[in-house]
Amino acid sequence: MEREVHVIGGGLAGAEAAWQAARLGVRVVLYEMRPGTTTPAHRTGALAELVCSNSLGSAALDTASGVLKREMEILGGLLVRIAREHALPAGQALAVERDAFSEHVTRCILSHPLITVVRQEVREVPPERPLIIATGPLTSDALADSLSRLTKSQYLHFYDASSPIVDASSVDFSRAFWGSRYGKGGDDYLNCPMNSAEYRAFWEALITAEQAPRHAFDTPTYFEDTPRRILPNSLGS
Repeated sequence: MEREVHVIGGGLAGAEAAWQAARLGVRVVLYEMRPGTTTPAHRTGALAELVCSNSLGSAALDTASGVLKREMEILGGLLVRIAREHALPAGQALAVERDAFSEHVTRCILSHPLITVVRQEVREVPPERPLIIATGPLTSDALADSLSRLTKSQYLHFYDASSPIVDASSVDFSRAFWGSRYGKGGDDYLNCPMNSAEYRAFWEALITAEQAPRHAFDTPTYFEDTPRRILPNSLGS
């Protein structure tokens, strides 16, 4: 009987895993719960949807991120190829037009004859093997509980940063200028210079600004890290 690889999660990792297995001639069943069951962060039912930054990290070959991207390209990876087709100016980073990127990935996955996409939530770790679980930090509560029971361990909470959006019409382009980031890449970033007084006013407005309320799904659980004291004679040991 022909074996199948089961992949849970249609994000970046799940889509790439499904594609690579299919490239090797293996049938794949890819489970994605959206759009029937969604998360507070997702907006669409597209595969490989980017819910935070539209940057996939550095593409420079002197970074670990850049080397990984190059290795994926050499191995016939799907996501990096599509990302380069929908790349936006971002210096040395590989940033994409997020909707066009995820829609392109979705078309490729759905059209592959060896990949079957099942749009339903997987609530328990299934018995089928081989199995790839690639659900990431937005795993549904039911599957997360199942994984916790299976591994007999608690998982960490996931917090994301809030990225402010600045309306271009509010920028004084007679003072702002385009430049590179850290002197690397092209002049892809808009810089808004401030003098000392302007910076202090900005800082004051920032720390006294109205705070956004937490969402109902945000659990205020915090983790503290105690710095370790490194003794001189312990270096290199």
